[in-house]
Amino acid sequence: MNRNGLRWRDAPSAYGPHKTLYRRWKRWCEKGIFARMMPGLASEHGEEKTVMIDATYLKAHRTATSMAAKKRGAVV
Repeated sequence: MNRNGLRWRDAPSAYGPHKTLYRRWKRWCEKGIFARMMPGLASEHGEEKTVMIDATYLKAHRTATSMAAKKRGAVV
């Protein structure tokens, strides 16, 4: 992983084309593969605890702002 998450295009070429990786990940999520896999991974360590994987990555546009927009002097 790099500083802002692993982008599909940055994955090792041995994993296949980036579009294939994304489609596979999406299909596995829809089929509940990761949900079924987590209890098995957690039980290998002998302790019951919460296991989370966060794959959220949103990049704001460089001109995005949280300030109110102004149109013709009026706050919108």
